[in-house]
Amino acid sequence: MDRYDVIILGGGLVGLTLGIALARHQVSVAVIDPADPDKVLATGFDGRASAVASAPWRMLQAIGVGERLEGKGCPIHAIKVQDGLSPESLMFEPSADDGALGHMFENRDLRIALDQTARAAEGLTLLRPARPATVERDLDGVRVTLADGRTITGALLIGAEGRQSPTREAAGITVARWRYEHVAMIASIAHEKPHGNVAYEIFYPAGPFAILPLIDGPDGEHRSALVWTVDEKHAPAMLGLPDRAYQAEAEKRMGGMLGAVRLISPRSSYPLGFHHAARITDTRLALVGDAAHGIHPIAGQGVNLGYRDVAALTEVLVEGMRLGLDPGDAQLLARYQRWRSLDSFLVASSTDGLTRLFGLKGRTARTVRRIGLGAVQRLGPLKKRFMAEARGETGAMPRLLQGVAI
Repeated sequence: MDRYDVIILGGGLVGLTLGIALARHQVSVAVIDPADPDKVLATGFDGRASAVASAPWRMLQAIGVGERLEGKGCPIHAIKVQDGLSPESLMFEPSADDGALGHMFENRDLRIALDQTARAAEGLTLLRPARPATVERDLDGVRVTLADGRTITGALLIGAEGRQSPTREAAGITVARWRYEHVAMIASIAHEKPHGNVAYEIFYPAGPFAILPLIDGPDGEHRSALVWTVDEKHAPAMLGLPDRAYQAEAEKRMGGMLGAVRLISPRSSYPLGFHHAARITDTRLALVGDAAHGIHPIAGQGVNLGYRDVAALTEVLVEGMRLGLDPGDAQLLARYQRWRSLDSFLVASSTDGLTRLFGLKGRTARTVRRIGLGAVQRLGPLKKRFMAEARGETGAMPRLLQGVAI
């Protein structure tokens, strides 16, 4: 029977990052994931991409993942927010000394970099594909029996399985949740004009339309990722459009700012919803990422909230273990709960508020929004606050988010 300090259920972007971060600080970790890595890392771009904010990017560099992503991400030098195609807009553009607001990566490149780093990490055991048949937690420890009969034990269990986390459900943790009655359509496009490293968030009554810059393709073609929100009752018709009609609709929503566009990936979609766990810890258990909170993609903060969980939990566990505490110690879990609960709730509630504000229909609501955008554009301190949030640099920042090992 193998024993580890920490057992992580779920080997996605957040779970694997946590495993690497802990192993880098001499914590023994096992990651259990049902997905076959050969299938997950198969060749081909599926159109999915993620914005990694500047603070989480510093963490990825600090734990050795960043070097495997060099040259694969597109720096985001500015974010432009506008209400429809109105000329009144809000431009988040940091000074040159502050560096990029974040980087856009194809999800496949992120997964490959994490996989390669995890395989090379000393003290990190990858059990993939593998499924837990039974999971037991008590005051003495954690015991996981896999479907193939193997049993492993540990001091702390991490639930990182995503929105439908069975670990969270088994712990009886209450979750506030609702649906937005919208669907996000995901695709990537090539376009005639360069994007200039600008990310666009265009708000329409049906939902936000985000254009996120990707690095140019191997043949020099300009590329971006689209996250296009539509009312769920219109989603089947939109998803069923022929490519040519889909491209024409996309060009129309962009106001032609990037010229002619062409699909370069399959299209996919997922329903949008909000969920927030009432607590993120239990006896010898901590939740991270979407297992703890799921938000609207309106501000591109989904995976970044998960990375903020990783940085805080790693710091709490490493510092506690150096003092001789067990990683499943209730004091450490209480510190993690206090550190992350307010930050994650504030981000979740602000993205929910933005979604509802920009979803209001009518001339009056549109006028209020445009006045608001103009006011934020002119108010320096408020604008800086929004930029700090986009970077993931608000609140008490864990050292990993500052690019410093613990």
